[in-house]
Amino acid sequence: MKKILLLLGAVCLSSSAYAVPATVDYIFDGDTFSAGVNIAPDIVITVRVRLINVDTPEMNGACADEIRRANIAKNRLEDLLPVGETVDLQNVKDDKYLGRIDANVILPDGRDVGDVLVAEGLARPYNGGKRKPWCKN
Repeated sequence: MKKILLLLGAVCLSSSAYAVPATVDYIFDGDTFSAGVNIAPDIVITVRVRLINVDTPEMNGACADEIRRANIAKNRLEDLLPVGETVDLQNVKDDKYLGRIDANVILPDGRDVGDVLVAEGLARPYNGGKRKPWCKN
């Protein structure tokens, strides 16, 4: 699996503007989904894709408000990325979890999914490091 991810990374990182098509399979939460990615003719792998540079509330959040907001973000991601939709992955990077990649996800109309979620108040910018809590306590 790691070799396949390295191949995907090499293909994607060969040019930061290069887009890799991916077909949405399943939405996990507000910033992560599963997709089939074409890495070569007749070779499709399924990977988890985390939206790069954004953070949404966690489904197993620390308070009821975070869980409520997580469900809203997940539902919106489901609206933006319906199962079977083909999107482009750009700026693909390895993630800290095996089997998951980080990427900008570009909709067919050219919008960046992370930017949409931030603009709608469902996500916030994130550049690594310690995440800020979503609960007010």
